[in-house]
Amino acid sequence: MITLENVHKAFGSKHVLQGVNLTIEKGTSMVIIGGSGTGKSVMLKSVLGLVTPDSGQITVDGNDVQKGDRDAFLARFGMLFQGGALFDSLPVWQNVAFRLLRGALKRPKAEAREIAIEKLRRVGLKPETADLFPSELSGGMQKRVGLARAIAAEPEIIFFDEPTTGLDPIMAGVINELIREIVTEMGATAMTITHDMSSVRAIADNIAMLHDGMIKWTGPVAQL
Repeated sequence: MITLENVHKAFGSKHVLQGVNLTIEKGTSMVIIGGSGTGKSVMLKSVLGLVTPDSGQITVDGNDVQKGDRDAFLARFGMLFQGGALFDSLPVWQNVAFRLLRGALKRPKAEAREIAIEKLRRVGLKPETADLFPSELSGGMQKRVGLARAIAAEPEIIFFDEPTTGLDPIMAGVINELIREIVTEMGATAMTITHDMSSVRAIADNIAMLHDGMIKWTGPVAQL
């Protein structure tokens, strides 16, 4: 589903990616591990086409990520951001249905709200949560809302950027289990960045370790 071939990216004199090679098979869950500042987020942004590599090629489903219709391309992805990244001024259901209320995937408001409530239920939140604002939620609930938003448009590919950062171990475990269930249920291809080794074992089919701008090791979780 996703391939990176000899991808390089530098910011000024700082060489972040130095020849990344990676293949993520369709319907599998790949977890990228590595220290802070090794380029994990830059790699993820490169796949999304938000960062343009200096050299190398990235393809999604055989198509170059830098070419073709951007909107149609991005519509295939869901994303759970590290800091939640919810819109403070919108109630929870509008955060979840953000993509369904505008752009190519636009649905009638009532239908979008119904989908949002269903996705909130899927991540263990009650329907009454829909009309609250993000500031009224705990950190764990905000992360669940972010997860509901990531899956609202039934994406083929979901990215998780540090999904358990800032959560206590119990809530982190709950989020890990939810991610695993949802990815399996949807048959989605998943790519996760994390430092949390318990997350790695809970979420991954395969693991890749990024160090010094290159993938130093990749293989199934059983071989880690």
